Amino acid sequence: MFEKKFRRGQMKNSKLTNEQLLVDESLQFVGNGYLGLRGNFEEGYPSDFQTIRGTYINGFYEDVEIKYGESAYGFPKTAQKMLNLIDGQTIILRIDDEEFSLFDGKVVMLERKLNIMEGYNVRHIEWISPKGHHLVIRIRKMASFEQLELAVIEYMITSMNYSGDISILSTLNGHVNNYADKNDPRVSSERERWLLVEQVHVENNALGQITSKTRHSNLFVTASMSHDIDMDYEVQEESVVAFKHASIKQGESLTFSKFLVYTDSIRTPVYEESGRQIIHKAIQHSSAYWFSQQKKHLEAFWEVARIELEGDESVEEALNYSVYQLYASAGRDKFSNICAKGLSGEGYEGHYFWDTEIYMLPFFSLTHPKIAKNLLAFRYQTLNQARERSVMMGHKTGAKIPWRTIAGTECSAYFPAGSAQYHINADVAYAYIQYYLFTKDIDFVKQAGFEVIFETARIWLEIGHFDKDNQFKIPAVTGPDEYSAIVNNNFYTNAMARYHLYWATKFADELNITDPDWFQEYKKRLQIKNEELQMMEKAYQQMYLPFSEELGIFWQDDSFKDKADWDFEHTPKDKYPLLLHYHPLTIYRYRVLKQADTLLAYFLLDNVPLDIMERSYDYYERLTTHDSSLSPCVHSIMAAKLNRVEKAYMFFMKTVRLDLDNLHHNTKDGLHIANAGGAYMSIVYGFGGLRIKEDGISLHPIMPREWKKLRFRFRYQQALVTITMADQITLHTTKPVEIIVYGQRYSVENQIHIRYPMEAK
Repeated sequence: MFEKKFRRGQMKNSKLTNEQLLVDESLQFVGNGYLGLRGNFEEGYPSDFQTIRGTYINGFYEDVEIKYGESAYGFPKTAQKMLNLIDGQTIILRIDDEEFSLFDGKVVMLERKLNIMEGYNVRHIEWISPKGHHLVIRIRKMASFEQLELAVIEYMITSMNYSGDISILSTLNGHVNNYADKNDPRVSSERERWLLVEQVHVENNALGQITSKTRHSNLFVTASMSHDIDMDYEVQEESVVAFKHASIKQGESLTFSKFLVYTDSIRTPVYEESGRQIIHKAIQHSSAYWFSQQKKHLEAFWEVARIELEGDESVEEALNYSVYQLYASAGRDKFSNICAKGLSGEGYEGHYFWDTEIYMLPFFSLTHPKIAKNLLAFRYQTLNQARERSVMMGHKTGAKIPWRTIAGTECSAYFPAGSAQYHINADVAYAYIQYYLFTKDIDFVKQAGFEVIFETARIWLEIGHFDKDNQFKIPAVTGPDEYSAIVNNNFYTNAMARYHLYWATKFADELNITDPDWFQEYKKRLQIKNEELQMMEKAYQQMYLPFSEELGIFWQDDSFKDKADWDFEHTPKDKYPLLLHYHPLTIYRYRVLKQADTLLAYFLLDNVPLDIMERSYDYYERLTTHDSSLSPCVHSIMAAKLNRVEKAYMFFMKTVRLDLDNLHHNTKDGLHIANAGGAYMSIVYGFGGLRIKEDGISLHPIMPREWKKLRFRFRYQQALVTITMADQITLHTTKPVEIIVYGQRYSVENQIHIRYPMEAK
């Protein structure tokens, strides 16, 4: 449970400053993968306070023109942008003509919690109005995991000393804008109104509804509002207002709940009728029912997902906070994926990146494979757009996965750190392969996986070539490290491409044997030639990987050895992140990394000798700024791999509380959901040492001395495996499974105990 408690004496410091409230709006967001509501105060802030008041649907977007000073062939002309939707959060209370506000009167107590175990945020408030009216107020808000279109806001108001009038004003407002910041490239710089109200409607004085339409993408969204008490509804300009005049006596309580339903034209053509049906059904139950259903749903979730840690309560809290936010952010259908900021804010304009496949999907593959399957299905659903992008970029065949997207087309306007990151093709393929290795779901490979893997693998033959020494080289790409752009033979890209090509041919060979009729039909449909398969096999066998014999490490790329080191000693702390203070070309000329690159390939593929890993870790760590939130977790995982437990713990701590402590100073724009995935991976892949390969799963647990016990669970094929790390290692499985631990293979039928080797203590 993430919570904050403070009393009036603290309110004028950091707790209720505008800066902290913006951060808390992200930290306290409620979502369910389809719908997300920022943790805004229902009653609002003072007029001079800034707020990012937001409600979002995963995958709902507007087409926005990309404006270039100078354009070129193949540059995307438009981008998708996640929209801030019709605002239904506002509820205003008036007590004896005084408006309730935490910025007026006296706040005796304010307690804010995000209850991750039961799936809601809550404010407990004890407030005395300027006239001396003493009230205790509890406000709970959730986005339902059982009915994805539904959000519920519940109020309970108790009067301690006041008897008299109280009024409730509840609104549904269609006049909304997206947030903009011209000085931050991670946030949209244009503040325009993209969503226009089409219809405002009140039905039987019991339901308010607004339908809005995007200006360019021709999408519709309907927001429906109702309450569990009798209210008077009124249509106003672009809004619906519901109000009630009531009275309260000293010692009595007044309770009411607001029900909100959001439906869109992407999922259903009858979005208005669907909204009415869902809200009518929802309001037949009390808010207590929906909160109890939320708790029940999450009890099943936490049975598998919860990480138990003894020795540091704040770390356990942060870990499970990260796990919860992954679950609250992941799309539940083929039309959506996971935004870089989830549904908690508008950073990166709601785009999906490689973050999903490399940093977030592992959690779902290990704990909730059905959701993993849905996330992978999105790439299959948008494969035709990837094929079109390949042609636009001058390729004869294959599919180029977009660097940034919502609906499947490329949204990246800066190609050196966008379209040039061809490694995203291998990242998506890697995720499909890992999902298969964990589940052995060959049917899904045949339904979607093989086509995505093969079509994206074709790109390597398009952009690579065999040199005079018959080595396969890949020029003019950008790896994960965005501080080195448009380079030849980026190690990560080439190594991942080799793995990608290997599995493309492996699946082709195996499916040709196990289901020849299916394969021949698919081969014909995709126009796969035997010569192409042979060329793929030759390419992965002859893949060039730049290596320094002098240093005994793999170079990040061909040009890396010819650059000078960045002058870290004379770079002021306030000049980080570098991308906000230096021209890209200045950064590109030096050996400086934004994030893990070569080390990330070492982690994912786990096929480099340990001595090379050791030397590479020392070499690249000193050059890495970790300006990307995707970086510390990889350094933690690799440090654990190398038995450097103190360093693994240090980088893990930079990961696990990144948003809770606002370490990158931009949590206000939304949570770093890939970093949440990185925190989970740091536990399972780092300290747990889990790896999945063709020959099965392996573990190499290593325990920080700061902790007494660590327990996590994961699914492997049909088994649920529990790993407990304490004085010894305990493996428990619900079905027989073979696991390699510290290099020794064990057949686990129920439970076994294993001692730590000396280097893992």
